[in-house]
Amino acid sequence: MTMTGFFTHPSCRKHEMMPGHPECPERLDAIDDRLKISGLDIALEHRTASAAAISDIELAHDRMYVAAIRGLNAELKEQIAAGGADTLQIDPDTCINIHTWEAALHAAGAAIDATDAVIAGEMPNAFCSIRPPGHHATHNESMGFCFFNNVAIAAKYALERHNLKRVAIVDFDVHHGNGTEDIVKDDERVLMVSFYQHPFYPMDWVHSGAKNLVNLPVPAYTKGMDIREMIEAAWIPRLEEFKPEMIFISAGFDAHREDDMGQLGLVEQDYAWITSRIMDVARRHANGRIVSCLEGGYVMSALGRSVEAHIRVLADV
Repeated sequence: MTMTGFFTHPSCRKHEMMPGHPECPERLDAIDDRLKISGLDIALEHRTASAAAISDIELAHDRMYVAAIRGLNAELKEQIAAGGADTLQIDPDTCINIHTWEAALHAAGAAIDATDAVIAGEMPNAFCSIRPPGHHATHNESMGFCFFNNVAIAAKYALERHNLKRVAIVDFDVHHGNGTEDIVKDDERVLMVSFYQHPFYPMDWVHSGAKNLVNLPVPAYTKGMDIREMIEAAWIPRLEEFKPEMIFISAGFDAHREDDMGQLGLVEQDYAWITSRIMDVARRHANGRIVSCLEGGYVMSALGRSVEAHIRVLADV
């Protein structure tokens, strides 16, 4: 029996930003602990991710941007050697430490490795327990804790390296995946569907209005049943019409009602339901092929429980 894949890398725990930052290594520990406590861990095939090739990252990102992120790592090394701080600030929310470059390569590499494995039929689907997250990273800009857009890279990789014709991206983070939108807008081979709290970060993002996007902005305090109704009405018909050959998920769990990063009202059962509906579409059109990548989720208990609910449906246990 083939099992759901679980991809990660030790470097993803070494990337740290400022003290007390919500996007912290303990997030991955919370997921691991919950999977062990629940017993779900034994139903997964664990794999250590390789580092993404620069040429594959450049499927989604500008070459000069990728070089600039690499250059920041070199700049930080020089700063540390000169007795300076061990982090380098990029924007008010985002900074790097000496391990960030390697972590970002392995986060993207996990998404790529999972894509290869699922397409090869080695596993029906996969979850990537990775950080830094990716869906705010645009074609040429890092922001919102993100450096490389893991899901967009994997989606482009499936199209360009495996010659798929149509892929879908599903984003259920509390924040809009503006970076993913920037990268895939007007690419007729990609359908992106999402919901997110609005108005909310990123405040100044201007939606492209591209026809291959199904954006569902919802007000604060929207509950899970309302989200479910909107998904049935807006996402599912477009996904069924599009007939994706593979589905990628930006799996952010910060829309959970216990997560104070946002103000939406989802619970674990909502994430299970959303995952189930995505799987329905994948079974009909994509041979069940799904690669899910961790995005947000910042309250440890809620994150662990939500990821368990998500993976339990993927693993069909």
